[in-house]
Amino acid sequence: MAAAAVIALIIVVALVVLVASLSVRLVQQYQRGVVFRFGRVLERIRQPGFQLIVPIADRMVRVSMQTTVIGVPAQGVITRDNVTLTVDAVVYYRVVDPVKVLVNVRDYPSAVLQVAQTALRSVIGKADLDTLLRDRDRINAELKAVIDAPTEKPWGLLIERVEVKDVSLPEGMKRSMSRQAEAERERRARVIAADGEFQASRRLADASRAMANTPGAYQLRLLQTVVDVAAEKNSTLVMPFPVELLRFFDRLAGGDVDQVRPAGQAGRGPAGQGGRGPAEQATPVEPVLGPVTENVAAAAADGDGRPPAQ
Repeated sequence: MAAAAVIALIIVVALVVLVASLSVRLVQQYQRGVVFRFGRVLERIRQPGFQLIVPIADRMVRVSMQTTVIGVPAQGVITRDNVTLTVDAVVYYRVVDPVKVLVNVRDYPSAVLQVAQTALRSVIGKADLDTLLRDRDRINAELKAVIDAPTEKPWGLLIERVEVKDVSLPEGMKRSMSRQAEAERERRARVIAADGEFQASRRLADASRAMANTPGAYQLRLLQTVVDVAAEKNSTLVMPFPVELLRFFDRLAGGDVDQVRPAGQAGRGPAGQGGRGPAEQATPVEPVLGPVTENVAAAAADGDGRPPAQ
């Protein structure tokens, strides 16, 4: 009897352990448990921790609530302005309703991938190339809205973020865009240089007017230029001659000519009264003898020893 009781106790303990192992389920923190009882879904979602289910009658499926990232393969797309592109994207989504994910859709990661590929072609085909390259945020928002519409309420998925990862352009389009960018930058550089020249000319004009009102400023500017040139440690130093000094000598020379008179013109009256006119006073006239007249005068002087009579 004692041996039979021990055997029965052992069998009972084994059955309890077996039932406990079939009844106890462990749900992780990032998971939620959906219980099917005889094939029907129970309304209560099992939270993280140890959960008990009815053996044989219940079956619990764990659903991850983590954010899942899938890469959309590169898609060949023609934009609205008839440019052929190759675009790929990245989709971030997570489960918000575990029951809908298990009941309404089969293999929801693959379903999300197919919807993302279709939406990528649709959205890129409605946009032109400039919008795709410059306004990437708007393209991402449109992709998110298009993918989120058929997946959130029917499938229990939330599309958190969609990003266009890479846009591959044809080689001819790349060269055209590079030439366009180069021409645009060259135009802007020329405009900036012309604007700088215009502003510099206005400042130089203002400086010249200020220096014209202050003659000493020329000398100060000359000294500053000499200091700047000497700082370079050059072997040759070019000294510009100041214009003001030339003007000073010019005024001084003009005043001396007006004050100085020839000595032979003192005490003579005006022309017609033993004096000479203004032109004759400024330039005395002496007789000019040609070659024949000089020879005749020399022969007369040698003949009688007297100078020729006048």
